[in-house]
Amino acid sequence: MKKFINQPEAFVDEMLKGLLEAHSDQLSSAAGDTHCIVRTDISKAGKVGLATGGGSGHLPLFLGYVGKGMLDGCSVGGVFQSPSSDRMLEVTKAIDTGKGVLYIYGNYSGDVMNFDMAAEMAGMENIRVESYVAGEDVASAPKGKEAKRRGVAGIFYVYKCAGAKAEEGADLDEVKRLAEKAGSAVRTMGVAISPVVVPEVGKPSFIIGDDEMEIGMGIHGEPGIRRGKLLPADEVVGEMLDKLLPDLPYLSGDTVSVLVNGLGATPKEELYVAYRKAAEILKGKGISVFKAYVGEFATSLEMAGFSISVFKLDDELKSLLAAPARTPFFEQFQLKV
Repeated sequence: MKKFINQPEAFVDEMLKGLLEAHSDQLSSAAGDTHCIVRTDISKAGKVGLATGGGSGHLPLFLGYVGKGMLDGCSVGGVFQSPSSDRMLEVTKAIDTGKGVLYIYGNYSGDVMNFDMAAEMAGMENIRVESYVAGEDVASAPKGKEAKRRGVAGIFYVYKCAGAKAEEGADLDEVKRLAEKAGSAVRTMGVAISPVVVPEVGKPSFIIGDDEMEIGMGIHGEPGIRRGKLLPADEVVGEMLDKLLPDLPYLSGDTVSVLVNGLGATPKEELYVAYRKAAEILKGKGISVFKAYVGEFATSLEMAGFSISVFKLDDELKSLLAAPARTPFFEQFQLKV
């Protein structure tokens, strides 16, 4: 293991302290706990609160999207570990303005268990909580069993659209409707070519050959759907979209947004090579791209690889996607619709 860290067990705490220092104009901690991140500009005038949570190691997911136009708070766990229900409750209390709180998080058993418990505890304190569990990774479960799918980079679109709706002043039921609508319109497929080293473990989480790739691998190193020799980028993108596009399906005449997401150790130049082919394939199928996002949106420490998310838009989702937002890791000015 070669990393710029101090003691492995201090890695997450030191990272969070550094993040709060660097972005003190936008972020603060709730209840004096650096694992409970909240916006500094939460309005007490009354807005539905949006909270997320998850393990460290995925920046800018999850806490990187706390800010105006997106999320209001995030509970943070250890590397690839769910945050506790108590920490999610502290975030919930800090962001509640009387209109309730929506939890948006990925479909992982620890998160589901702890956040369900946090919602129950919040209810005992007269805070209404609703939840949306994202799961758009087509490699993790077949069509027809979508409830078993993992939530990966495509959750970005749920944060963006639900966050924009909450900023408009919509009530909790309406914000949840938009989260569900956005989540149902996105599909993701990933590929990896190198493992990740969790600091407290100190060795690779899996082994893959120098000349191999794995299609469909998850952001914690979960098994994919096919391992084989590394192929040229165009062939990899083609294989991924061949599995992704029929799943919704995405059809000629559709308008979409595309997210090409690096997993932590993939140069942005390579991501643009991948996007180039994805755009070519979509154009050939009569699918138009309204907005492309290329970069790191949901990483896995130093894993080399990328994912492609395709988000089908209608007028409502397009307007919400186009709305401005500003967080420490994401800034978007109003897009033309």
